[in-house]
Amino acid sequence: MSNTEASPAAHDQSLQANYSNGAFGQRLGFGTHQALVMIDFAQAYFVPDSPLFANRPAVVDSAGRLLHWARQRGMLVCHTRVEYRADGMDGGVFFRKVPALKVFCAGHPFAEFVPDLQPTAAEPIITKQYASAFFGTSLASTLRAQGVDCLLMAGMSTSGCVRASAVDALQHGFIPVVISDACGDRHPQPHDANLFDLDAKYADVMTLAQAKVALAA
Repeated sequence: MSNTEASPAAHDQSLQANYSNGAFGQRLGFGTHQALVMIDFAQAYFVPDSPLFANRPAVVDSAGRLLHWARQRGMLVCHTRVEYRADGMDGGVFFRKVPALKVFCAGHPFAEFVPDLQPTAAEPIITKQYASAFFGTSLASTLRAQGVDCLLMAGMSTSGCVRASAVDALQHGFIPVVISDACGDRHPQPHDANLFDLDAKYADVMTLAQAKVALAA
């Protein structure tokens, strides 16, 4: 059997049992200085006539509670948004692959922040063209300049920009903590599958309630 071929026994195990042998899922903790990254909370995901509508209103409530809590703790809060030229040229192949991204062309109302999750004047806004909050942006430099080593992450969508940003956070040397109930996706299956995989390999995944208890301790 080749090294890349899974054993028959592995296929017979439950998903949890397959990943519970100690090879995955170590806890990373919260570092020494946390920040919150609010990823792409745009109207496009919450307005029914948008092609990106995800129908996850509960996520706004959870994200709002997370945002309020982080502000009370004095955390640095960074917000990301997507914006393209009218012709989408700055979105490259990604813009061609996902035609719905046209709602993020400059001036489109669906690109605006959800009203309940608006940034304050003191909170940096990172404008991006691709899935990761780090790709082609100043986010890593901003965080390092503030001494941040751990990122609490929330946003839309779990399988897209949240996942890409969490993986890149790890690759930039930050501890990613994905707040599961403050993230959403178009369907529960990609949402759950990506949270599972992130928790196994790239991030600590927990609810807001769990994060509050862990940080209080």
